Amino acid sequence: MSRNDETTDNDDYPVATPAGDDSPRPSEDASIDSRPASLPRSHSLQGVPPRSSLSQARPSLSPSRTLSDSGRRASQQHVRFSTDLERPVADDSRRSSVGLRRPGSRGLTVDTHLSVSRAHSPGRSPERATSPLSPTHLGEPPSPQSQSPDASGRSRSRNRGYSLRRTIFAKNIEQQPDTTTPSADVAEAEEPPSPPPPASPLSPPDIAVQPPLLAPSSAPQEKSEVVVAQRSSISDSTPKDDGSTTCYSEPKEGRHLSMTFSYDRLRKRTAAIETFKLRVHEMLETARKTILRIQEIPPSVDGRHIDLEPMRSEDRLDERTGKPYIGNAIRSSRYSLWSFFPRQLFAQFTKLANFYFLVVAILQMIPGLSTTGTFTTLVPLLIFVGISMGKEGFDDWRRYRLDREENNRIAWVLRPGAGSTVPPQSATASARDSVSVASDAQDWTPVKWKDIKVGDVVKLMRDQPVPADLVLLHAEEANGIAFIETMALDGETNLKNKQPCQVVAKACDSVEGICGNAVHFAVEDPNLDLYKFDGNAVVAAGEKAPLTNNEILYRGSILRNTVEATGMVIYTGEECKIRMNANKNPRIKSPALQAQVNRVVVLIVFMVLALAAACTIAYRYWSHDVESRAWYLADSTVSYGPIFTSFLIMFNTMIPISLYVSMEIVKVAQMLMLNADIDMYDPETDTPIEARTSTINEELGQVSYIFSDKTGTLTNNSMRFRKMSVAGTAWLHDADLQEEAARSDDRERLVHKKRGAKVRQSMARQSNVSEAMRPSFARAGSVSRPSAAAAAITAGPRPDPGATNRTADMLAYIQRKPYTVFARKARMFLLAVALCHTCIPEADESGAINFQAASPDELALVLAAQELGYLVCDRQANTVTLRTYPDGAAGSAPAREEVYEILDVIEFSSARKRMSVVVRMPDQRICLFCKGADSLLMQRLKRAALAQEKATEIERRASKRKAVEANHVMRRNSEYQSQRQSGVRNSYSRPSMTQRRSSVSGQRVSALRDSIDVWLRDRETEGGLTTKGRDPAYYSPRPSAQLGRQSTALSDAGSCVVEEEDEELVEEALVVDESAVFERCFQHLNDFATEGLRTLLYGHRFLDETTYSSWKAAYREACTSLVDRQDKIEQVGDELEQQLELTGATAIEDKLQKGVPEAIDKLRRANIKLWMLTGDKRETAINVGHSCRLVKEYSTLVVLDELAGEVEASIMRLTAEIRRGGVAHSVVVVDGQTLSTIDADETLREQFFQLAILVDSVICCRASPKQKASLVQSIRLQVKDSITLAIGDGANDIAMIQEAHVGIGIAGKEGLQASRISDYSIGQFRFLLKLLLVHGRWNYMRACKYTLGTFWKEMLFYLTQALYQRWNGYTGTSLYENWSLSMFNTLFTSLAVIFLGIFTKDLAASTLLAVPELYTKGQQHGGFNIRLYLGWTFMATCEAMIIFFTMFGLFENVLATYTGSDIFAAGLLTYTACVIVINTKLQVLEVHNKTWLSVAVFIISVGGWFVWDMILARQYDIKTGDGIYRVPGHFLFIVGLDLAFWTVLLLAVTAVLLFEITVSAIRANLFPTDVDVFQEYEQDLAIRRRFEEAAALELQQGWDHGSKKASFELDREEEMIAREKQVQELLARPRVMEKADGTTTATATATAVGPDAQGGAGRMSVDRASMRRRSVDVHELFSKGYGAIRK
Repeated sequence: MSRNDETTDNDDYPVATPAGDDSPRPSEDASIDSRPASLPRSHSLQGVPPRSSLSQARPSLSPSRTLSDSGRRASQQHVRFSTDLERPVADDSRRSSVGLRRPGSRGLTVDTHLSVSRAHSPGRSPERATSPLSPTHLGEPPSPQSQSPDASGRSRSRNRGYSLRRTIFAKNIEQQPDTTTPSADVAEAEEPPSPPPPASPLSPPDIAVQPPLLAPSSAPQEKSEVVVAQRSSISDSTPKDDGSTTCYSEPKEGRHLSMTFSYDRLRKRTAAIETFKLRVHEMLETARKTILRIQEIPPSVDGRHIDLEPMRSEDRLDERTGKPYIGNAIRSSRYSLWSFFPRQLFAQFTKLANFYFLVVAILQMIPGLSTTGTFTTLVPLLIFVGISMGKEGFDDWRRYRLDREENNRIAWVLRPGAGSTVPPQSATASARDSVSVASDAQDWTPVKWKDIKVGDVVKLMRDQPVPADLVLLHAEEANGIAFIETMALDGETNLKNKQPCQVVAKACDSVEGICGNAVHFAVEDPNLDLYKFDGNAVVAAGEKAPLTNNEILYRGSILRNTVEATGMVIYTGEECKIRMNANKNPRIKSPALQAQVNRVVVLIVFMVLALAAACTIAYRYWSHDVESRAWYLADSTVSYGPIFTSFLIMFNTMIPISLYVSMEIVKVAQMLMLNADIDMYDPETDTPIEARTSTINEELGQVSYIFSDKTGTLTNNSMRFRKMSVAGTAWLHDADLQEEAARSDDRERLVHKKRGAKVRQSMARQSNVSEAMRPSFARAGSVSRPSAAAAAITAGPRPDPGATNRTADMLAYIQRKPYTVFARKARMFLLAVALCHTCIPEADESGAINFQAASPDELALVLAAQELGYLVCDRQANTVTLRTYPDGAAGSAPAREEVYEILDVIEFSSARKRMSVVVRMPDQRICLFCKGADSLLMQRLKRAALAQEKATEIERRASKRKAVEANHVMRRNSEYQSQRQSGVRNSYSRPSMTQRRSSVSGQRVSALRDSIDVWLRDRETEGGLTTKGRDPAYYSPRPSAQLGRQSTALSDAGSCVVEEEDEELVEEALVVDESAVFERCFQHLNDFATEGLRTLLYGHRFLDETTYSSWKAAYREACTSLVDRQDKIEQVGDELEQQLELTGATAIEDKLQKGVPEAIDKLRRANIKLWMLTGDKRETAINVGHSCRLVKEYSTLVVLDELAGEVEASIMRLTAEIRRGGVAHSVVVVDGQTLSTIDADETLREQFFQLAILVDSVICCRASPKQKASLVQSIRLQVKDSITLAIGDGANDIAMIQEAHVGIGIAGKEGLQASRISDYSIGQFRFLLKLLLVHGRWNYMRACKYTLGTFWKEMLFYLTQALYQRWNGYTGTSLYENWSLSMFNTLFTSLAVIFLGIFTKDLAASTLLAVPELYTKGQQHGGFNIRLYLGWTFMATCEAMIIFFTMFGLFENVLATYTGSDIFAAGLLTYTACVIVINTKLQVLEVHNKTWLSVAVFIISVGGWFVWDMILARQYDIKTGDGIYRVPGHFLFIVGLDLAFWTVLLLAVTAVLLFEITVSAIRANLFPTDVDVFQEYEQDLAIRRRFEEAAALELQQGWDHGSKKASFELDREEEMIAREKQVQELLARPRVMEKADGTTTATATATAVGPDAQGGAGRMSVDRASMRRRSVDVHELFSKGYGAIRK
């Protein structure tokens, strides 16, 4: 075996070892320590236990003591951080099988009972000591071993040139003739022919001693030689069962060979092939890493060591590479100069059509084969591929430009003595990066983010983002705490408390301290884990402190509520944690439709091959029948090969070379139309939609799964105090809702599209129904005004008349009746809200008070207390000052201030789930206020047993209600399922789909409208569940004091409560009933939680001085304890938090973005499953799931929790229940820790994803960015034909956005990180509706129509060529002139398909939004599939035959025309018919929304063809067509004057169009699709208006623009015209006057109306009653108002 056949293995991996090395061995550490220093490098002890003992000992081999352990670097023998990568370990089962199949010991075995170690060799580093039984160093191949002295002597006498290759790959291997006993240690068959020189008995097994001057470079090769030889000889023989030991030696004459020469050569060949494969794999992997710039950096010995040296100017070196640390620049663009061309060329030629044309281009360039030129395919192909690559490169250049913006942001870095020349007061920066520099500003220098290095000291100011991963040195805040917002990293809204180590903070409290103190930091190597950090800090005095996550600031977080913070950079750029969680090399996204097109292209390729083969075979028969008897063709015989190739090249354009490029043009136009959509513009943030790529436009119409972030995507990143329960009465706090309503009440919200009066009148006539027959949903002038009351009522999942009383009413009641029991309890509740928190008030320059809060929940509560008249105006170390307003915050009464002494604060913790404050009131009473989770606080109430009883009863009612609703939903679902199984052709229950609209019977049309209205309402309200009132059977008789009553009389000024309603507002008699209060309060808590609100229960307790003093002593002792301090504090706190009085309950809303619940409902109706992936807490995620209707009231919610156990059992149980059909709506909740456990178990992982596919929604909380991306990838790969969409707004969403088929970024409060790398950027989650349901479906249908139209027109056109071959002897002669043939796709049919792909709309936007079920067409690949393609191909085949045989039978083969026998005339007629048919079908028959563009395209294409013929007739050179086409003057003076030509053309076109129309009509009537039905519905104006009402929320922004008038404006004009006409009629009537004697006279009006007015005054006389009737009519007219008069 040559050295070229050797392989090179990394020393990190285990290598195959000789027999005997698989046996158990002593500890490596023991081997290392006991290794004598005097032994030479090549020596080792030898021992030979029998094979049976080896095999028996093998099962005891510990996996942790594999050979690879001894081959690790010396650095790995040190203590390493937990994040260091584990070395690959050899598979135990593989090693065991290797050992069992070994033929023997190569003559030698190892006695593992001996443990004498060898010393280090000269030149070998002492720390690289390894086990004596494992070859670990590259220069240490194993050597033969022997136990017996004679064997040792023989090994010493061996030749030095004797090598392992000689031993293993010997051509003749003999069996040992003698059988040794099992007790024999060593047996050898015979001496080699030439005695080798002596060798050391301590040499490694199976390898002779190497020469002492062996070059180090040969070591890797020698090691690889060992690996290859040993592996190739594993299976060459099997061990004997008799216990004998087989030895292999050099062949000796007279011995029988144990293996033939052929088998030996086969073995060598196999080894060479395996080596070649390994080398090819290594080359490809090296190329991939080079192109993608992947660098595998080994872990450091003991982490990264950084000294605090701000004066240092030279770069610090990375311990792992010996090079400077990487820079702080980040890159989210997909390509680099290295990777762009190889990755894009690969992506372009994975498009099967491009690869097909590449093959055709290569065939064309072979001389003598092509009849259409040499480069006619290659040059256009390169141009088209270049255009596609250029577009992709431009998209990536925009990403690079956004990266550059972030990399060039400014941070302030400590540079002592080299400070900024700009004075601190005049330093300017952006709003986000602005800083206020302190007095030592001369030491701080502005530096771009990309220039920040490891070891730099960075200063952060308030609201500044962190530019790199920092270790916190100092914070200018109380106790040195910095408040950090990590929303962009983990999605949590709560601020994190970061505090530097005490020793570090003391040393680095100033610039002088930073520069004067030597601090050494040792931190772990860069890794992915956001939730764990290991490190330490050592100051000069020798003090050492640990570093954890509490001292580290990660890039992507923001400094909040902190004046200033200083930190030292430890990780930069792509080594920052947030960047390591991102996907560095995202996959190139390609649309799923491309795979469908590729399959069709394969089919067309086979059709082209079949067509070429058929023509070639036909030529053979034609040659036999005709050519052999034709004297003029005697010497023109052509072989079949060139004939077949020429036909192949002729028909290759059945796949147009412009297929993908024209598609790119279509997609770019679609992208521009997307960017111009005003409906997806967010005016609040001034953010329009931005399509950053056009490659995957059609995938927007095929989405099956949406993976959404929570914070900033579904929610608005703001908490609002929404509801509260006091003394059994629920109140709604809607001050912010009323402000929003006041702003929106300034304009009328449109619910119908603006239309011109003429259009409306014509459509009204088309409806053929009187105004009286119109249903209520089509009433004119329907304008919606959103009000605060309506918003409050619809805030929950069902109407809640009990929550319509507002907190303003409560304040008014307290002011009028301040001494009632309710008033006293309400004031105590408000006081508890205002005092039980840790917020710090701050007054700005204008005097307004703002608050610093670690939790947004606390901030919402404090702001609500302020709005309710309890303002926290000051907070000192032990006091809180409240400013109270007797008439409320907006009242006129003067405020008064009260000081409350804060005695103790028992902090909130995740274990306690509550917090308490002990307060001394102004009247010197001591009171404990406690707030927390209702389940915990309920147990600490004074009457806990009663509370538990009431809570259990409420829960039982809620469960019963949930079961009833679930049964209702399952019944509806089963009805829909039975309708589908009974033959309903739609994918959903359609309203009266069998009733076709009749233009004769208005009653039937009205019934159809009513059925559509009922069906829509049923789908919008889930069968009436969302509008259904509360069933008293599942509630207490009065769950709230005001249930079932509209509470207030509304006026323009707001709510006002009259005195008589006080008793109904608050029932004072029931306030003192503690049992009723408990029941109502817990009912309210259940309702609040169902609505997705975050609930808190408040309790209080008054303490006497003795009780407090004794507790205070115990609490002080716990706080000063040195052992288990936190546990003792919690234990002592729990002792005080008992015997509480129920104060009340609050409900905080994690405010959703506008329209999120409605959007999720419609997405669910569109058969899209929504998963919520967040890094936030489980409770928060579930609450948001309820509020956004991801979780229904009747949902089966299953929480998978590793700590609770039974994960697998829960998965299997729910899976079985869903498959049995016993679940109406299911949601699975899983956290990141449990998800890691599931991923580690392959079986459990498979079960989990089987369940995840079955359930309706999944909520994943506490998920890391990598886990989010993993979930997206798993669904993308496991669910066949699914299109995934990921949407988020933070840096922690980047990985999943890149992993999904479609990535959507929201330009929100968390920054532009996600928006920058996304495929599409929007401003609000609700814009997904129009993006997917409208634009996505339109783009999908357009792409499908474009593709089908392109294949159809090519088939139609080129089949006429194939049909013509019969009449030209199958010689490949073209029916069409060459120049015209080359311009077919470019000039005369390209506009038809391109405009079809850009502008066609099969259904209106309002219809698609009102009926989201229509979206399923894209999910089911209903726009383009093999069946549809074959249908269009069948039509093309029939139409080609109609055109050709009409031409041939009526024109070409008719002697009556003097142009009939001319090939050019025949081709001209066929070509013209094809052009007219193609443009008519694609722009008239296939376009539903016909506009002037269709006419323009038809005129340009067809007219351009005739202009082209005229130009050819004048300018054509006869030599161009090889003299066979009579083009000059032919069209103008011959064919153009032939009536037969135009007659046959008209007949051919008419026949084809009649055929098309007939087939379409039959299909639409016998097999109508949803599109056919709804296209017919859209013809009725009333139905269209109903669809517009259902889609008004998504479309009204676009309706506001435009010159046309809104429907209510047109209705108002019609009403004005009708009233003015009525006034004219009334004025035309005679005036009746009464005289004093009681007689009446009538005078005719100046203008008589009608024939009766001409009859004279006598006939116009009326009595007094009729006069009064007319007076009433006039009064009614003026009371209704007309003209400018309004009621």
